[in-house]
Formats: sequence, structure tokens, C-alpha cells
Amino acid sequence: MEKIKKVPMRKCLGCNGSFPKKELVRVVRTPENNVIVDKTGKANGRGAYVCKSKECLKKAIKSKRISHSLEVEIPDMLMEELLKEL
Repeated sequence: MEKIKKVPMRKCLGCNGSFPKKELVRVVRTPENNVIVDKTGKANGRGAYVCKSKECLKKAIKSKRISHSLEVEIPDMLMEELLKEL
């Protein structure tokens, strides 16, 4: 009997859909309270996930779900950087 590998699922803060972790963009609040885009998915800190679509990111920003999830206020400059990376 072959063992089936479980795929880690995460919820997008924009559309509330569940997707495999690798299909989402991770935004991280580091222990130093910096907010960064985690391209590796392995950075230390508190993470939040968003789809790779600009619509989902805009929804998550507008509703302040990312700020709430990371428990820190996110500067506008970083939000613009996030939009560029998508």
C-alpha cells in the first residue's frame, strides 16, 4: 500500500479560498518587526498568505486583513512593492 503525501493547504486573505501552500505568496513579519515578501516560504516570523492575483492582494489590503493577521501596520510603500511583485 502506497502512502499518499499530504499537501499543505493555506487560506488566501483576499478571496478566502484554500490553496496548496506553494501556489500562494507569503508575507512575513520578521522578529525585528519588518514586513517582507518571503519568496522561499521558510523565513522566520509570522506569515500570511495571498493568491498570486492583484485582485486578491488589493482586497486583503483594503480590508486590512494582512495588517490584522501579521499584527502590525503595513506601510503603503510595502503594499506597492507587493503589487509590483505579482
